Amino acid sequence: MLRKAFMMKVYPGQQQEYGKEASGNRAGEGPKTSELYWLIEIKDEQLWSEMAETEINQKWWEYMSPVMETHPDHSPVSFDLQEVFHLK
Repeated sequence: MLRKAFMMKVYPGQQQEYGKEASGNRAGEGPKTSELYWLIEIKDEQLWSEMAETEINQKWWEYMSPVMETHPDHSPVSFDLQEVFHLK
């Protein structure tokens, strides 16, 4: 299993909107800051890369582009983070 960590940013003032959309709950609470930190475990880098090309992923990126920092193709601007330690 491969571990990936990265950060994305929500536009200032859009935290609650992100929380509603990401949780699927209209009363969803968003992050307290504009920074979103993600840690995921994946089985395969190729599968991870292919996921970006799926129709549902493309729709999600476009839908969320008014809420978070994105590239011209609507993919989120993200910054890879280096894992320093891991406790099990």
